[in-house]
Amino acid sequence: MPGWNFADVWEVVAEQLPDAAAQIQGDRSFTWAEFDRRADGVGAWLLSVGIERQDRVAQYLFNCPEYLESLFGICKAGLVPVNTNYRYGDEELLYLWDNADAVAIVFHGTFSDRIAALRDKLPRVKGWLWVDDGTGPCPEWADKYEAAATSASPRTVAPWGRDGDDLYMLYTGGTTGMPKGVMWRQDDIFCTLNASSLGARYPEAGTLDDVRAVLQAPGLRALPACPLMHGTGAFTSFSTLNAGGSVVTLEGRSFSVEELLDTIARESVNVVAIVGDAFAKPMLRALDDQPGQWNISSLLAIVSSGVMWSEETKQGLLKHHAGMLLVDAFSSSEALGMGSSVSSAAGAATTAKFSLGDNAKVLAEDGREIAPGSGEVGLVAVKGRTPVGYHKDPEKSAATFRVIDGVRYSIPGDYATVDADGTLRLLGRGSVCINTGGEKVFPEEVEEVLKTHASVRDAVAVGVPDERFGQALVAMVEPQSGAEIDEADVIAHVKSRLASFKAPRRVLTVDTIGRAANGKVDYKRLTAEAESRV
Repeated sequence: MPGWNFADVWEVVAEQLPDAAAQIQGDRSFTWAEFDRRADGVGAWLLSVGIERQDRVAQYLFNCPEYLESLFGICKAGLVPVNTNYRYGDEELLYLWDNADAVAIVFHGTFSDRIAALRDKLPRVKGWLWVDDGTGPCPEWADKYEAAATSASPRTVAPWGRDGDDLYMLYTGGTTGMPKGVMWRQDDIFCTLNASSLGARYPEAGTLDDVRAVLQAPGLRALPACPLMHGTGAFTSFSTLNAGGSVVTLEGRSFSVEELLDTIARESVNVVAIVGDAFAKPMLRALDDQPGQWNISSLLAIVSSGVMWSEETKQGLLKHHAGMLLVDAFSSSEALGMGSSVSSAAGAATTAKFSLGDNAKVLAEDGREIAPGSGEVGLVAVKGRTPVGYHKDPEKSAATFRVIDGVRYSIPGDYATVDADGTLRLLGRGSVCINTGGEKVFPEEVEEVLKTHASVRDAVAVGVPDERFGQALVAMVEPQSGAEIDEADVIAHVKSRLASFKAPRRVLTVDTIGRAANGKVDYKRLTAEAESRV
């Protein structure tokens, strides 16, 4: 087999475990045989509209079984899945689909009117596949997803075949700039996920016969509480399916902690993927407020990626189920496996402290490896299996994916120091670094301390122009329900944990930080608000 390909592996899983559950959402459940068969139908539809090898197919969908089912069909046809943030406005959608060279779009019915107004500006798109969500009839310019999925086609194999070089494209918005399409070879992303799988694992250079030999029983049940359109949700799902497990998704289109806990208990979920305290704190509050309401004993792990979550929250959750692991996975769309932090009833970790991943290092700007214990600040870099680059952006690709001493690294821009024992202390992204009086302050370091204050639910640190210091640090704080923010007390709290120059000069209260579903914040918007209020 010339490299691992998701479609190849999932077809074998379906042969091995035809009657096991592959996807569950509310009352809807699909076995692996159904998952495979329906994806064949989607793949056949894609080929019927005149698509060519490695053409891009965008998915404009909320979490639903059709998301992974259509992605399976896209991979079967030797095409490239492209995620689409369903919160984007018209101009962002046009930019993304044009930049990705999308030739087909799979979309939820609720987006029909928006798409209708944009179609004339997307001449490259050859086919539109409408997923019924009860919001209206199928437009005349689109085909019905269910008709394609149930077309009872034979096994879908494109004339050009498929292999490990086929791409998976993940668009990431980050905290600044336009979305960037991160291009991963399927073989690379498969092997990276396989190496850290909580379920079945296969030899890195193995074949499909290894899947048949290893996979004798259904795998774990995983629930991505975050959107499948983002890396955390997608990678959790891929890893689960690779190991013959089932993916459980929530029905609600906005996060409900009650629905999450109900689903964990009802479906005996083993792994939950979240994005930081935006998910974890509501979980803890609900469990504290209604003890005994939810049985979460099936959980083996809660994994957070993208945004750190506080150790206080982790310890609170462990009081409700001491047998699970709580994991901070320090990764990005461009670099998986930078580091991890694990908390359990047997031992606590410290927020913002990670163990370096096996393929990770901290490098100085000139490429030198940072000496552990030196206190020098460097950039976290991951070698080995990394993305091909950014789609249509050789300049950013060259800056992020660098060859140093003959070794290719992915260096997304995360700053950190390394303790003498090798522990990684994460500081934050350089793109939002605040320079105050010549001192560099990384927002995430300050934010983690702000969020430990009893009155603070969420917080963001931004820099505003300052005549004396160049930039002054301002904290934008979302208070706990019913709490009042005492500015002086919050500043003193930060000074008790960090150097004085890292403490905010002002603390401004906001109704909500307004985090996206992937946990990220709009630093540009919050900075503008801070500037207008200071």
